[in-house]
This record gives sequence, structure tokens and C-alpha cells, in this order.
Amino acid sequence: METAARSLDLKNLVPACAGITVFGLAFGMTFPLLSLILESRGVTETVIGFNAAMMPIGILLFSPLIPVISGRLGSRNMAVIAAFLNASVMLSYYVFDSLEAWFVLRFIQGMTISTLFVLSEVWIVRYAGDRHRGKVVAIYGSILSLSFGIGPALISWIGIEGWLPFAAGAAILLAGVFPLLMMKNEKAEQKQEKSVSGIINFSRKAPMLIACVLVFSLFDAATLSLLPVYGIRYGLDISTSALVLTTMIIGNTVFQFPIGWLVDKFPHRFILTGCAGLTAVLLVLLPFTMTTVLMWPVLVLVGTFGYGVYTVSLAMLGSRFEGAELVNGAAAFASYWGVGALIGAMSGGWSMIHFGPDGLPLHLALAYCLLAVGLCNRSYSLMRSAQ
Repeated sequence: METAARSLDLKNLVPACAGITVFGLAFGMTFPLLSLILESRGVTETVIGFNAAMMPIGILLFSPLIPVISGRLGSRNMAVIAAFLNASVMLSYYVFDSLEAWFVLRFIQGMTISTLFVLSEVWIVRYAGDRHRGKVVAIYGSILSLSFGIGPALISWIGIEGWLPFAAGAAILLAGVFPLLMMKNEKAEQKQEKSVSGIINFSRKAPMLIACVLVFSLFDAATLSLLPVYGIRYGLDISTSALVLTTMIIGNTVFQFPIGWLVDKFPHRFILTGCAGLTAVLLVLLPFTMTTVLMWPVLVLVGTFGYGVYTVSLAMLGSRFEGAELVNGAAAFASYWGVGALIGAMSGGWSMIHFGPDGLPLHLALAYCLLAVGLCNRSYSLMRSAQ
């Protein structure tokens, strides 16, 4: 569906970006924090991966309900409630300090995070306007990645012991509520189509967008939960291992705007294919550069192009869909993100056990390579059908 021309709406974009920051800080901090704590207690990579998978399961199961609930409560009200619940979960990790409880808490946090994820992205692509959508979405990606990067960096500063990291995460989440209150309490545009069937219909209309989300989410969950563990397996200390993840996220923060500029100038599928192919190559190179000075620039570039796939996909969502289809599209992105992240959290640990530490980047390289091939095949099919 082609959208009518829309203009930039800064009044709503600014608080929407604040919501993205809330999501990113909670997500970026929780994954490595809990993984490092479990690692220090002797928990295996497989169990760490299964525990991390509870969050995407919560996202997967709850995302289809978001259009319906936000239609009744209003998107702003629903986001505020989700932020409060997320802060409560962060504190509960410390209060209920057991592996069994953390499985339940991560599932609940996945539900609250999916709410912020879906509603914030609807706001971003709706209010970005047509002329600047690529650049605005790139700024969104940079803000999101910056908040992701601050999370692991906080761990390197305050450590993983005691109540402080959990209290810090909860405080940041509560602070993010205030800008959300500045937004209009708009209701999601769900007319006749139920959310679940709407997601299925959207998937049929945009299969390659769904494929991009699946591959990105596999990469996102696997690196957020296991990249610090990967660093430890190479002999790095806890602080340096946390900074390995932060460095990768810096690539997204610094270089997403040039990618957004390219999106506004060139065909989206061309940029997508380039990002996927370059990510695959760089992930193959990563094991050869670990513990050397080249590790840091390779990590930056992996973050740039790996996250770039999602930035371009989100811009394509906003340019092709509007109204109820836009809400369903954002919910579909979150649902399929849950699927990919569930696979990534488990496949990352499985790959490291069966193929050694390098199984983590190499199985992600395979996923991005297959995506690049699929995008090339799709472009070729479209060119042939146009002739």
C-alpha cells in the first residue's frame, strides 16, 4: 500500500525517541548483565541461551495483542504502563535471585519491552515524514544503539554484584516516563482486521522485510546475550568483554546516519543487500582479529552494517504502509523479532558448545549470507517480471 505524503512532526518525534531510549537501555543492560552473572555462577552457555530466550518468547506472544490493547488504552498510556512494569521487573531480578525466577521475569520483561518497541516504531515511521524518513529512522537507530551501548558500559563501570546495576536500570526506565507523557494519547488504527490475522496478511505482502527482521533479530539476541561471554572465552576480563559489545554497538550509533542518507537517495533493496553481505564478510573476519588491535574496528563495522539491515527495513515499512497496516507491520516486526531472537539466543549457545567460541560469529555470518542471496534473488525476480 502506498502512503499519502506526510510531513515531519517533531513535537511527537522527540518523546518517541525518548521511548526508544527507555527500550534500548533496558534491553542493552539486561541481556549482558544477566548473562555475565550466570556465567560467573558456572551456568553453561546453553542454559544462559535458554534463559535469554525467555525475553523474545514474551515479545513473540504479546506483540499481536498490542494493536488491540493500545486501541483501547491509547498508545501513550500503554507505553507508560509498560515502562513502570519494566522498572518493577528490573528490581525483581535482585529480589528474586534464582535461575528459576529469572526465567519467569525475563518472559514478563519481554512483554513490556515489546510494547515500547512496537509503539515507538509506529510513532517514528508515522511522524518522520516522507522526505526525511531514511535519515529520521537512521537517527532512531543511532539513539537505540547508543542506549544499547550505554547498558553494557554501565556494567563495566558499576559491576555485576549487588543491587546497584538493577536499581540503575529501574531508575533509567522511570525517568523515561516523563517525555512519554508529553505525547498525545492516540489510539492505534485498528478497524475491522484482528491483529493476528493482520500480522499474517502483512507477512504475505512483505516477505523479504520479514526475512530481514528475522536475521537481524537472530544477530541482535545472540550478540547481546553471548558476545561478552565470547570475549571471556578469548581470555578477556569482564570489563573488556562488556566493552566488546559496546564497541560493536558504537558502529550503529556513529554510522547509521550515512546509511539513512543512502536510503533516501538509492533503492532500498540495494542498500539492504550491501549491508547483509558486508556483515557476513566481517563476521567471518572477527575470529582472526580477536585479541588484536584490529578487533575494535571490525566490531564497529559489524555493528554498522548488521544493525543497518534493520534501519533500512524500518524505513521501507514507513514508506510502503500506513494506518492499520503500519500498526500491524510494526507488530509483525516485533513478533518476528521474537522468533529470530528466540532462535538466536539458543543457537548462539549451541554453536559455541559444539564448534567452540567462533561458532557464534560464524553461524551469524551464514545467516546474513543467506539473506544477501535471498535479496539478490528477489531483485532479479522483480527485474524479470518488469520486463
